[in-house]
Amino acid sequence: MSGRPALVKPGLPHPLPGAVGLSHLSAYDWEAADGVCGGSPHLHLVCTEAYVVTGGLGAVQTLSPDGYREIPLEPGSIAWFTPGTVHRMVQGGDLRITVLMQNSGLPEAGDAVFTFPPEVLADSARYAAEARLPPGTGPDTAAAARRRRDLAVEGYLVLREALADGDNGPYLEFQRSAARLVRDKVPHWRELWQAGALATAERTGAQLAALASGEPSYLGESTAHEATPTRLGGFGMCGRRDEYNLPGTTLPSHGE
Repeated sequence: MSGRPALVKPGLPHPLPGAVGLSHLSAYDWEAADGVCGGSPHLHLVCTEAYVVTGGLGAVQTLSPDGYREIPLEPGSIAWFTPGTVHRMVQGGDLRITVLMQNSGLPEAGDAVFTFPPEVLADSARYAAEARLPPGTGPDTAAAARRRRDLAVEGYLVLREALADGDNGPYLEFQRSAARLVRDKVPHWRELWQAGALATAERTGAQLAALASGEPSYLGESTAHEATPTRLGGFGMCGRRDEYNLPGTTLPSHGE
């Protein structure tokens, strides 16, 4: 044995820095029941999400234990929200953002739950049917995405009104319902996390150990990579989405 520290290879080939997910969004300009134009309110169970604003104006509305917030969005601003935070991107005029997602691969494997009304959340088959979109980017898909958005806004407005009245019961029950809906997916999520974010962090640890030992041979594997969007104008939760076909990154696999 050479005594050199073993380098841990990431489970995903050529992950983006930190094994993050990446996409670009143009916020929907469809008007909702409350007169606001924007996307479908939802939360993530284990992933923190960040919006990096690249153009236009708008806001992100959030619901969390500290109540309702509306964070302004303008070019150069960044907003991010931790797991369990309900968020809704709203249009203020040509709003465009780059989305960074923790734990690449998990959101596309179902780590997002819409704020549908309780009767929909209580029926996993009905929830799946309401969340699913037809394939493609045509008018049928657009109509289904708008119906899905409207249903999510319906449930969201109830949660927001209750929080404004000092009642966090409906919000907490929504979180519990979301957790029940995704419970069966957790073993697969664990595999994706181990192959992506965890493996990448472990590789950094091995690299640090190699540097400390004076044996930086891993640097001989250095190279560069490139990518361009492989699908333009897909229908995401919050807007039209440009995606990259990178392993574990942004291509949807469960009706997104």
